[in-house]
Amino acid sequence: MLNNNLGMPRIGFNRELKKACENYWAGKISRDELLRTGELVRKVNLELQLKAGIDLIPCNDFSFYDQVLDASLMTANIPQRYYDLLKQNTEMDLYFAMARGYQDENHDITAMEMTKWFDTNYHYIVPEFHKGQSFRLLSTKVINEFKEAKKILGKTPKPVMIGPVSYLLSGKEKEEGFHRIDLLDNLLLVYIEVVSILQKNGAEWIQFDEPFLAMDLTEKEKGAFIRCYVELCNNFPELKIILASYFGGLKENMKLAVSLPVTAIHVDLAKAPEQLGYILNILSDKMYLSLGVVDGRNIWKNDYQKSISLIKQAVDKLGKNRIMIAPSCSLLHVPYDLDGETGISPEIKNWMAFAKQKLTEVNELSAIINGNTALLEKNKSAVNDRRNSGLIHNKAVIERVENIDENDIHRKNGFDIRRQKQQDEFKFPLFPTTTIGSFPQTKEVRRLRASLRKNEITNEEYKKAIELLTETCIRIQEEIGIDVLVHGEFERNDMVEYFGEQLEGYVFTQNGWVQSYGSRCVKPPIIYGDIERKNDMTVYWSKLAQSKTKKFMKGMLTGPVTILQWSFVRDDQPRSETALQIALALRDEVKALEEAGIKIIQIDEPAIREGLPLRKSEWKAYLEWAVKAFRVASSGVKDETQIHTHMCYSEFNDIIDAIAQMDADVITIETSRSQMELLDAFVDFKYPNEIGPGVYDIHSPRVPAVDEMVGLLRKAASLLPYQNIWVNPDCGLKTRKWEETEASLKNMVKAAQIMRASYN
Repeated sequence: MLNNNLGMPRIGFNRELKKACENYWAGKISRDELLRTGELVRKVNLELQLKAGIDLIPCNDFSFYDQVLDASLMTANIPQRYYDLLKQNTEMDLYFAMARGYQDENHDITAMEMTKWFDTNYHYIVPEFHKGQSFRLLSTKVINEFKEAKKILGKTPKPVMIGPVSYLLSGKEKEEGFHRIDLLDNLLLVYIEVVSILQKNGAEWIQFDEPFLAMDLTEKEKGAFIRCYVELCNNFPELKIILASYFGGLKENMKLAVSLPVTAIHVDLAKAPEQLGYILNILSDKMYLSLGVVDGRNIWKNDYQKSISLIKQAVDKLGKNRIMIAPSCSLLHVPYDLDGETGISPEIKNWMAFAKQKLTEVNELSAIINGNTALLEKNKSAVNDRRNSGLIHNKAVIERVENIDENDIHRKNGFDIRRQKQQDEFKFPLFPTTTIGSFPQTKEVRRLRASLRKNEITNEEYKKAIELLTETCIRIQEEIGIDVLVHGEFERNDMVEYFGEQLEGYVFTQNGWVQSYGSRCVKPPIIYGDIERKNDMTVYWSKLAQSKTKKFMKGMLTGPVTILQWSFVRDDQPRSETALQIALALRDEVKALEEAGIKIIQIDEPAIREGLPLRKSEWKAYLEWAVKAFRVASSGVKDETQIHTHMCYSEFNDIIDAIAQMDADVITIETSRSQMELLDAFVDFKYPNEIGPGVYDIHSPRVPAVDEMVGLLRKAASLLPYQNIWVNPDCGLKTRKWEETEASLKNMVKAAQIMRASYN
């Protein structure tokens, strides 16, 4: 058997890549220094996998920002607005401009759209396509990194690329009259050129990631897979091609996948173990099968008994020499190394595995198949310890979930009645302005947090410093003229981790960082047991902030589905059960905020679309419990209390009915990168409640002009009832700097004032 790995985390053990990218963008280090950091991260990854006994070690799984953007640069798929930069900038600076936007005395270029990578919390840069578009080889990154890896390893690595069909399907047509799949033949010319160069340099295996095989496909899209891989395999009959699917089962695409003339197919058995029997029955006599038995999406230790059962089933049918053992997907989605986590209790830590440990699990599963029963017995002990632990279950929480009834999931009155009461209460102008919640987390804020962690300052000193920052933030918002204020969230390390630290059933890592997009990393908390709120979580800071201003202050909470989705979740009960436990904890917090005098409460759910199953047949069940969880959290308040929610980087068309069922009084959404395109779903549905379409992109450092934001608002007002429109940024301002934040918000308020003058 071969031990196979699909990809590694690329941020570095200590987030070296994050720090290097941000220093490069700030002009603090040179391009050569940034490139050296990338080389070091890749070298460490390669040597770690070699030591762990991985046979098929990936290369080109590294990226300075995003693997889909890498493919756009490889194929010279550069939107026209960047052509000036293509002529005068380095390839690296063009690449970052496409991801982040670009602004200087001669240019003001918006960034490309960003969205979620399937149902993960990873974001990718969306390719843009035009009718009749041609492609050419521009970036040779995949070739360069293959040569580099070959030299480091002393053996032949396995280049990894996003497959041509999934690359096209991950993008968007920017004009009407064609389907992006129509561009496949043009795109294949570049892929064939790249593969030819790789083969000439000694490549033996090449992995093409085609995660869209786990999605519902049209006949045209299925035909594209056949055309693509027949062409590639005919051009390179001696090359061994692995077709990798993940994030779900192949289901009705099974026959399509095994009919392709590739050498091997990788299947996700962590997410869909039930597919193995069927695929074994229809697999061709020569095809290899890569078994994704180690979960690449979660941090729990592998249950070797379950995995061995699947592996033996495959070995009995195919023999050992056609089997590969692998993680279910790239290990990009889990932290690097559990060994350095000293703050987790030994009992709970023994239940876990991070990327480094998952490589060991792949190797140990091979060893067990080859007769090492001691490894199996050791694993059985850890799995049983977790199953029987007294830390997991809380009878009171379980009973409270069982007793949720209809009264817990409905507001007292419908939106029309609530809206009138809220208008009488708040008396907001047309186009009221607000922000999404967080304000810049400066070096000062991070230093304060680090000083507290190192016991260099007392809790009281830390608290006073955060109070001062909060009051400063309020004064800035008042001076700018924002209508509904936020307190800035300076006390919060992360929008999920902050809440998890105050809930029973959670545990936290010191260095469990995972890439979300670009240099943005998150440290997901870990849900190991039943969730319970025992004390107030946000009331002190919201109450303090409200006491500092006569304007209305929003209470800020993260919603139950997002807390669930952005945590590593226990796998011993349905996710819906855990979501309802979190919802009840948040319900108590919402009531406490209302009792403290907070009249506007925002419950963010940016991940509700992200959690949608890949197959439409599974959507209904998910949306039912997701909406129920939100309503349990939000429905315990008076009509006069205004409930906001926020969603970002979502395609809303397919779930607009569920969004309406959430019954939030105001929803704010990301729309600036899509030029208000995402509003179409709300227009077609005739969405009845109030809505704040984001008017500037907070993931870019550029400051949008007043006219630009007015243009977006006029477009929104042409689509929606203008009386329902709020004015706000796309998302929170945590990652921005103060000077660009203030300038952008001043322009935003001016844009709102222009709109008021027009519509009054």
